[in-house]
Amino acid sequence: MQAALALLVAFGLDRWLGEPRPRWHPVVWMGHYLGWIGSRIAPHQASIGANWRIFWAGALAWYGGAALVLLAAILLQMVLSQFPLLLAGLALGLLLKPMLAWAMLRSEVLAVEAALGESLDAGRRRLGWLVSREVMHLNESEVRESAIESLAENLNDSVVAPVFWFVVAGLPGAALYRFANTADAMWGYRGMRAGIEWEWAGKWAARADDALSWIPARLTALLIGVVVGGLPLGRLRRDAAVTPSPNSGWPMAAMALALDVRLRKPGVYALNADGAAPTAAHTARAIALCHRAIGLLLALALLVLLAVSRESRELPW
Repeated sequence: MQAALALLVAFGLDRWLGEPRPRWHPVVWMGHYLGWIGSRIAPHQASIGANWRIFWAGALAWYGGAALVLLAAILLQMVLSQFPLLLAGLALGLLLKPMLAWAMLRSEVLAVEAALGESLDAGRRRLGWLVSREVMHLNESEVRESAIESLAENLNDSVVAPVFWFVVAGLPGAALYRFANTADAMWGYRGMRAGIEWEWAGKWAARADDALSWIPARLTALLIGVVVGGLPLGRLRRDAAVTPSPNSGWPMAAMALALDVRLRKPGVYALNADGAAPTAAHTARAIALCHRAIGLLLALALLVLLAVSRESRELPW
């Protein structure tokens, strides 16, 4: 019951207040740690062949940060368990809110669309706030495709996966996932980025995020499929497999098929390659589909939590 109330509070805070200020944001604190330790373990020049020393340094740094995040979340949840139900649920929801970020994601995608309405160059620059790829050579269709792709991928990373792990393991589960996802976003690159070689230093972080995102990514695709009345599973599976990531292709391919548009990363992959080029109307529909998918996710999460609560009350011990 406490967890169910916390979920409602967290989504309410996300809708009405958005993100906490950076100085109070736990994910920003995670990023500070990852930036500080990452700059000290990752080499500043490219290396040839396997570098297991750097790999294990990256793994240990990841585990150190994960242990701190888990310990803090476990202690906070233990303290809150002593509070009255209503107060504990409100406080837990306040702590859970920074682990999910739907309002900010929606706002950023809409900002890209608004910037495109001004000029292609403005749209490219705004997209650069949302994605890590090179954007200044993209045409209008490719800018919009990248924004919709990011919307679908981050529907998993910023909403579905944190909620999934919260239902499975409480605040520690959501916090650990957010740490792993942040580590992958900052370290999970092949080759040089910003003058640092991440190939081996970030390999553990990338694999950890892959493992924790495996089920949620497929659940995200399922949610999108359900709210549109079904998707061709064979097409979905084939398209999801063409992306380099074992997970991000699932929500992106589901969104491409749901909208019947083409989503590409030029020179890397094309999802629903025969689909139409997306328009501003497709961006609006993509956001509407995400709203419906999140509503379904919240309903399912509450049902699971309430069922667990009822079952635990009926156990003789």
